Amino acid sequence: MSRSQARRPLPVREGLNPSRVLLPRDSVGTVLEHLVARFPTDAARLAEKVSAGEVVDDHGCPITDATPMVGGAFIHLYRDPPPETPVPFELEILHHDADLLVIDKPHFLASTPRGQHVVETALVRLRRQFDNPLLVPAHRLDRLTAGVLMFTCNPAARRPYQELFAGQSVRKIYEAVSDSVPRVELPLLLRSRMVKDRGNLQAVEIDGEPNAETYIEQVADHRFILRPRTGKTHQLRVHLDSIGAPILGDPLYPAVTLDAAAPTTFTDPLQLLARSLEFKDPLTGALRRFESGRVLKYW
Repeated sequence: MSRSQARRPLPVREGLNPSRVLLPRDSVGTVLEHLVARFPTDAARLAEKVSAGEVVDDHGCPITDATPMVGGAFIHLYRDPPPETPVPFELEILHHDADLLVIDKPHFLASTPRGQHVVETALVRLRRQFDNPLLVPAHRLDRLTAGVLMFTCNPAARRPYQELFAGQSVRKIYEAVSDSVPRVELPLLLRSRMVKDRGNLQAVEIDGEPNAETYIEQVADHRFILRPRTGKTHQLRVHLDSIGAPILGDPLYPAVTLDAAAPTTFTDPLQLLARSLEFKDPLTGALRRFESGRVLKYW
């Protein structure tokens, strides 16, 4: 069995990857006892899944209710998705071939499963729509950001397209609206060091070698064109806020004004749009450009 098979003994099901759980080295008892103690609200369902043979080890062997703990081992299972508020907007298909799928993502739809957003994500919707469990994102957009988002359709295409973004070889253009007047003269190439710690909602700028770079241009009153050269988390939102022009509808910058766990009403979208992506295709050498058809509410 290959290492990749050992890492994923269960396939994608209904668009969702199985969960991979590490067993602690100092625990005793059975695997089921550990799972019930770790996820007490799922106790009944976990017992059902074990009984049905849906919980397996790294080799794909089913766990039983008597299987003892093996510290440091992994087990795999399908967790039941949490209840989610449906996102009442459709994603648009901009391009689809054997290697690449490009969409126009609406506001409020997460790119990939994370936290409370699992089924209501672009990745799961697309895997189900095209019956393709091999789809993975080539990059990501924030849940609150709309616009052009790329996915690869097969493992062979995955690395070449992802490396375009990692190598900063994609020309990205964003549009944004702010109801504030910048306190600096524009256009401006803004460079700073940005970090986002796990568990913190906001990213922050700190002293040090810059790792985030954005060219900011004002094209009309309250309207901005942004050309990021890097892709740090919340980069455009932090950079506009740092010059005194926070993006309209932003619940995190300059201050947290919305409980991230609260259901959204979908009525006040962040005024940030990934307008276009342009790059030299790593597989064909052709110049490719994809553009969103969406218009910001206040643009």
